Amino acid sequence: MQNRNMDPKQKQFEELVIEVKSVVKVNKGGRQRRFSATVVVGDRKGQVGLGIGKANEVPDAIKKALQAAQKNIVRIPLIDERTIQHDAVGIAGAAKVIIKPASAGTGVIAGGAVRAVLELAGVRDILSKSLGSRTKLNMANATINALKSVKSVESVAKLRGKTVEEIIG
Repeated sequence: MQNRNMDPKQKQFEELVIEVKSVVKVNKGGRQRRFSATVVVGDRKGQVGLGIGKANEVPDAIKKALQAAQKNIVRIPLIDERTIQHDAVGIAGAAKVIIKPASAGTGVIAGGAVRAVLELAGVRDILSKSLGSRTKLNMANATINALKSVKSVESVAKLRGKTVEEIIG
């Protein structure tokens, strides 16, 4: 019965495993080996989330990461459901991601974890540049941070107490 309740949620979001790696903790009895999974979920309509999970087995780690990603969903304002409003920079650790809006037909110009996050967020036309560390987790976090910093014209107008027309023009 619980599975039926969870099916609509799972169908709502697409999931993509960015990275699965083995992590080791050294105890006095020897090395303790576990697995860490990084997962991105998104509906390709402006919602995206990132999660990590650790467990003794890979499927359990992916399941935990999926649950964490669904809890950390962020809403992104998209223009014409294809690109972002303005340039943005995101930083996570030593990773830095710069994203810029692009004209229709450009596609997603990004690599690795940045591409995965942007595609699941529903961005279809964007330019990106990755600087600093190339760690997959930090790159994905930096991309999420950059997307969080994107503001829509309506939200900026509301913050300043003006109309949208005054902001645009």
